[in-house]
Amino acid sequence: MKRSRRLEPVVKVAENREQQAARSLGDAQSALNQAQQRLDELENYRKEYIQRFHTTGAMGMSAVQMGDYRLFLSNLSRAIEQQAGLVKQAAVAVEQQRQQWFARRGKVKMLGNVVSRFQTEEQRVADRKEQLEQDERSQRMPASSPRS
Repeated sequence: MKRSRRLEPVVKVAENREQQAARSLGDAQSALNQAQQRLDELENYRKEYIQRFHTTGAMGMSAVQMGDYRLFLSNLSRAIEQQAGLVKQAAVAVEQQRQQWFARRGKVKMLGNVVSRFQTEEQRVADRKEQLEQDERSQRMPASSPRS
């Protein structure tokens, strides 16, 4: 069996691993996008709530209402901090998955290059063999005598 053919299963396994790494990268990117979207929603909600607090405060509010607003804003700020932490974790996961995919892609390319070199060498050997056979046939053929 030719060396290039023996490497086919190895190449297929490497390609499957690369595809799995690409899917994992896509999943990690989706998780990051969702976490970022949730963070953006929380920040927008906080801005709206602060505006509502100022508007309501200008019209007058009780100390209890003011305390409730501040408590809710404090809780909302903590939620935003937690979500920002999740976004950072998701970004780290994306980078790790990207590196893993890149490494697996490099391995697939390297194996492809090896297979290509083997195929080139195999073709060169086959061409040489064919040339030798043609040379042998031409030497074995009797010289045809010209008819007079």
